[in-house]
Amino acid sequence: MTEKDKMLKGLVYNANHDEELINERIACKELCEQYNKTSYSDFDRKKELIKEIIKTAKGTFLVEQPFYCDYGYNIEIGENFYSNHNLVILDGAPVIFGDNVFIGPNCGFYTAGHAINAKERSEGLEFTKPITVGNDVWLGGNVVVMPGVTIGDSSIIGAGSVVTKDIPSGVIAVGNPCKVLREIDDEDK
Repeated sequence: MTEKDKMLKGLVYNANHDEELINERIACKELCEQYNKTSYSDFDRKKELIKEIIKTAKGTFLVEQPFYCDYGYNIEIGENFYSNHNLVILDGAPVIFGDNVFIGPNCGFYTAGHAINAKERSEGLEFTKPITVGNDVWLGGNVVVMPGVTIGDSSIIGAGSVVTKDIPSGVIAVGNPCKVLREIDDEDK
């Protein structure tokens, strides 16, 4: 089994010394570099580049520059997706965004984790777990979403939150670690 196979299956793998994964990251990061250097007003070229980078990009979307990711082929964005400046997605595992997702500036979605054991960590071993963001979700600025997290439909994640565990649908959640503050009720709708 290759290191890429291991990565895609969520097994421990070595991303730092595998030529296939290194080459895939280089190719993706070069596309991201082109995207980030494209004139802001050249919407057609930016859309063309994002579609080269991201596996699935439905309908209307806008990814503000700069944008960074590792592979791109593990990212799916739904209809009416918007991310503000400086979105970072470490997509060793799938990162799936539903429809009508809005992401504030300086947000990160990190599927990669590293060994607790220092020797294994220094050898470059890591694992990945997928991230799923439901429909109609809003994430404030400087939010970090960690490996294996699912955020339910219609939830709001407050600015500066570090999401380490699943967040249910229809809630406002904030903090480090991110916790449910309250449900979104009929008065909020």
